[in-house]
Amino acid sequence: MKNLFKSLFLIIIFYLAIIPLVNGQELSSTVQKGLGLEAGQYFADRDSAYLDPYYGLKKLIYGNRRFAEDKSIRPRQTDADLKSNEAGQSPFAVIIGCADSRVPNEIIFDQGVGDLFITRTAGQVMAEASYGTIEYAVEVLKTKLIVVLGHESCGAVDAAMKLPANPPGHVVTLINAIKPASLRAKAENLPAKEALNYAVKENVIEQVNLLRGLEPVLSRKSDGGEVLIVGAVYNLQSGYVHFIEETITSLPKFN
Repeated sequence: MKNLFKSLFLIIIFYLAIIPLVNGQELSSTVQKGLGLEAGQYFADRDSAYLDPYYGLKKLIYGNRRFAEDKSIRPRQTDADLKSNEAGQSPFAVIIGCADSRVPNEIIFDQGVGDLFITRTAGQVMAEASYGTIEYAVEVLKTKLIVVLGHESCGAVDAAMKLPANPPGHVVTLINAIKPASLRAKAENLPAKEALNYAVKENVIEQVNLLRGLEPVLSRKSDGGEVLIVGAVYNLQSGYVHFIEETITSLPKFN
């Protein structure tokens, strides 16, 4: 009997552990309720996503759910869609992503032409040109949602963790930008793979905070709730994008 209870206990622990991996996006009930997320739902209206950044976040989550569960619809990707955007664009989200070829933003969020305004560099490290690009989207295109998107097994973060003595050319700028996150990860004394994943997440949070405080445009609009800036990490194996909960619960709607 004792062994039976022990076995049942282990089974329960196992399923509790894998539930977040099954639903993929790992958001608490509070956040799910605040964003209006529904179990088994895969679609959110495009126009509302442009007008309401919280709804835009919901649309990205649903789109990624379609991709990860092999239900992609590849919206707005026809020749007619290309031509209908000739006159201008109104992307509902800015994605600041890594240049890694395994993280194609429109595909993993199952979005189409005109939906996403994207800037990508190794380790999604930002500089003056990146800031100007993001501010252009906010000020000119009136985009209200910004997502900093990292991914597991990021080579740029891995390089920062290893701190090579003489990195080639301008690679040192990437390493220096990611170094604060890598040092925090090292301080946790985790196994190598866990430390890398920890650093990836810390790097995203660092960049979210940087953008929220960036003067003069983003800090003002972020503080006023006009623009939402959140962070996420893409899982290469499952296909799910895990939005970092603390970057969502710190938004005005949740305070």
